[in-house]
Amino acid sequence: MHKSNSAIERIKNHLAYKLGKVMIDFSHQRNNYKYGGGYIALFKKLYKIKKQHKKEQKIYQQTIQVFPQLKYPNLETCSDYEQALKYKFHLSYMLGEVLIQTFQNLHKGSMFKLAKNIKKANKEFKIFKEIFNNFAKLSPNIIKIISKNKQAFLKELPRIQNILKIHQDYQPILDNIFHNFNYFIQNFNLIEEWLLSNDFNEKYKKENHPYPSLLDPKKLNDEKEKINYKNIPAELAWEMNLPLPDNYEFVFLNIFGAGSDAMDKFLRGCGISMNARVNNNYNRYLDSYKLLINSKNYNVLVLSGHKISSDTDKLFFLIIKKVPYLCIVRDPISLLKPLVNHHQSNPNIIRRITLNFDYENYIKNVILYHQTSKKNNTIEYGFGKKPDLNNLLRYIIGDVNMNILNWRIKTLKHSITKLYYIDMNDITREYAFNTFKKLSQIFKFSQPEDELFFRAKVCRNDILVLLPFVLEIYLKDHGNLVNIQDRDSVKILISTRQLAKETYKEKRCIDIADMIFQERVYFDNIVCLCTQCDFDILNKNVKLFHEVQKYIHNFIYHMYCQEKIEKAKFFDEEDILEYFKKNKDLAFKLKNILDEDYDHIKQHRPDIVASWKYYQEFEKMCQELDSDISINEL
Repeated sequence: MHKSNSAIERIKNHLAYKLGKVMIDFSHQRNNYKYGGGYIALFKKLYKIKKQHKKEQKIYQQTIQVFPQLKYPNLETCSDYEQALKYKFHLSYMLGEVLIQTFQNLHKGSMFKLAKNIKKANKEFKIFKEIFNNFAKLSPNIIKIISKNKQAFLKELPRIQNILKIHQDYQPILDNIFHNFNYFIQNFNLIEEWLLSNDFNEKYKKENHPYPSLLDPKKLNDEKEKINYKNIPAELAWEMNLPLPDNYEFVFLNIFGAGSDAMDKFLRGCGISMNARVNNNYNRYLDSYKLLINSKNYNVLVLSGHKISSDTDKLFFLIIKKVPYLCIVRDPISLLKPLVNHHQSNPNIIRRITLNFDYENYIKNVILYHQTSKKNNTIEYGFGKKPDLNNLLRYIIGDVNMNILNWRIKTLKHSITKLYYIDMNDITREYAFNTFKKLSQIFKFSQPEDELFFRAKVCRNDILVLLPFVLEIYLKDHGNLVNIQDRDSVKILISTRQLAKETYKEKRCIDIADMIFQERVYFDNIVCLCTQCDFDILNKNVKLFHEVQKYIHNFIYHMYCQEKIEKAKFFDEEDILEYFKKNKDLAFKLKNILDEDYDHIKQHRPDIVASWKYYQEFEKMCQELDSDISINEL
């Protein structure tokens, strides 16, 4: 048996390859035969090879029935698979395929077409040989690409060659074509029209756009077209560099630590649909794409304010609709506070509890913070019970870049009609409602109505991270109850007004927070939601209701007390400035970062920059540190 893990050996052992090789050998030796005897010998040899191959296949099938572990792996999994593909384009293999088809269709008179088909195979062999020689420089995977689309490629060869010749100096579109060659061949007429159009030339080729679309974006946005966004999966759209659908009204440039959670809740509270704030540009694209092809609401794109090392700028080049942009900014030193004091994502946070749950110990121990240290020039991450000023290291010299505002603006300038900067102070509880009334006029979305929604606490980088949770009360544990209607339990969702807004609407819940807390409200945005049916059970069973009321009240009270303990651990702007005074090199690195990142806002909104108290102190401190260094050098 031949080598099962060698794709080359297995293809060369294919019946087509063996038959074709005999044909080639015969063509070289036929002058040695007389009076047609050579053809008789040829067909005898072909018959013998076919018979032997069939015998070998039978033995193989019998063997793997007894010893299934001897079954050959899929050809595609062999380490030499890509190198082996070229053997399918050898004349031996191609002639062998002709012979096999002839043998299979003898009843259709295939022998009469054999000479013609052999001539055709010889011609195709020469064509492919020339293609591989000429196109290898355009795509190193040309053999693999064409092997899946051999006949379709030959059918459209002159037109394909024309496109490749026209765009031979525009590598990004060549990469796109070969990367998506199946789709390119299957939809050739449509793609050809687009790639030869003036629109493509002006918008992509002349601009040397790094991510040219394989399809016409105008047609993709038209649902009447046969091929449009709705029938193209998001993953394939990304691979083909399709711009995001234009079903959005503006773009929100998110900056981590500058009211991100608040803006998310406030915008959604105005009836706006947005993509999720996920962890990289690829996933942002997928989520945005799915939102934009399905949502009939007022839609907004959100671009997260951090860049991981593997991220590229591709997403930004796939945002092409010209729209206004919105960005909430904050004093850069104040911006570092939530980064320093940020909670560690704790998998031990519980989202479903019962009345037996020990909340006191849970609340005391569940809050954890990011911890950062530098050892041997390597940043190490962990978590602990207190915030850590060394967390500044991960945001200044670590692998997560939080300072990408100016980079985003430069990369997205092709799609920005106007950039509106709002200082974070304008979305604090005193001003948020009026700010959003103004924003609704600028961006033409629904004007906010619920002022209480905008005045309530939003940030969850504190004890509110424990919300939401569901309290489930099992009725069998509470003796004889009335009006339970064969119910096993009742459930109460304890959450914040912002987080529970959609739940409240969808499930038609009622808020019993006033009954639970009466006049003593520890947090101004806590809601306790249950269905009308569950409320009726609690209302008719007073003793049970009082037990539930006491439990929830005490749970939230302990959260309130623990929040005071946690807040006492927090570092403020003065602590951060003092840290930089003691770490001069880090201070200068941050200054260089901020000089670059805030270049645009300094030019267009110097009034906002001038209002940043701690940033001005930081700038002054850096000047003084620089002067001290200069004096010491003297």
